Amino acid sequence: MSTIEDIELEHHRAQMLHDMRSLVEKYRAIFDWDVPGVNQAEADRLIIQALRDALSDVASDLPSAASKS
Repeated sequence: MSTIEDIELEHHRAQMLHDMRSLVEKYRAIFDWDVPGVNQAEADRLIIQALRDALSDVASDLPSAASKS
């Protein structure tokens, strides 16, 4: 059985995906403007890794993270 948190998250999942795609596109555009002849595949890899690292940092900063370690 789903918890109320699971149900609420499911209501927002599509918006979260949209927001993440928008972030990727934002930084892809910045790379295109700032780096002439950018290797898009490498830029994409770096952007995705930076977003993963940032999300990990955010998760570590949450009060609930301390109780799960």
